[in-house]
Amino acid sequence: MAVFGPYLCQLVEKLSTDHAYVPCGQGIIPFEEAGRVLNKVEICGVNTSKLPVLSNQKMRELFAKVKKGDLEARNELIKGNLRLVLSVIQRFNNRGEYVDDLFQVGCIGLIKAIDNFDLSQNVRFSTYAVPMIIGEIRRYLRDNNPIRVSRSLRDIAYRSLQVRDSLLNKLSREPTINEIAEELAVPREEIIFALDAIQEPVSLFEPIYHDGGDPIYVMDQISDEKNEDTAWLEGISIREAMRKLSDRERRILMLRFYEGKTQMEVAEEIGISQAQVSRLEKAALNHMRKHM
Repeated sequence: MAVFGPYLCQLVEKLSTDHAYVPCGQGIIPFEEAGRVLNKVEICGVNTSKLPVLSNQKMRELFAKVKKGDLEARNELIKGNLRLVLSVIQRFNNRGEYVDDLFQVGCIGLIKAIDNFDLSQNVRFSTYAVPMIIGEIRRYLRDNNPIRVSRSLRDIAYRSLQVRDSLLNKLSREPTINEIAEELAVPREEIIFALDAIQEPVSLFEPIYHDGGDPIYVMDQISDEKNEDTAWLEGISIREAMRKLSDRERRILMLRFYEGKTQMEVAEEIGISQAQVSRLEKAALNHMRKHM
């Protein structure tokens, strides 16, 4: 996906190489080290160790310029707040999505926040921007999901997961579906269905093992309910049994079970009554059973 790639490439070229610092639980540390702490190196061509950090005063000055149509100030605000996007996408790292995709979608949310932020309101920009970034990513995940799940079903699933975590801490063991259902006052069947609905689908061609040779895919571990050898032998048995039928019986079975015609249609085509077709069909099937 490249929903935002070209624009980000322009930002990359303008990223400052100045050494920046950010606050953390241990005090003030270089942003380069913060990048390592976040286990981030490069996303969409953006070196996260080189991201600039803007002071509140600097941001107010830039927002004032943006209101006057200054695009350079807008770009600087985007660059200076990309760390908000990095922070938000951490919440979605277990959804099986590419980090680059989430980062680009998060940047769209960031730009919307910058374009709509009201400087006159006594609100920090991060307080305003983070919900917009989260909302943009959630919309992307919802619309990009290959399986459509209703909002009510999704709500039940996420509430069930929250209650599950709460009961796990309270009981010091994995709660049962019945316990979760009782806590939510929702039928257990609905909870099972909802949790199953939000599971990420797995491709049959997803490799699950690779040790230098040919990879083993998911489809290799799924057994067919009907073995191909068995189906092949059954086909031979059917053909041999049909050879022992009369031409009329064989034709009736071909019209009925290979061409899907009704007994009345077969009767009209052959020139006999429907009752005769029914009797001949039954006799032919019984004859085949004896020889299979």
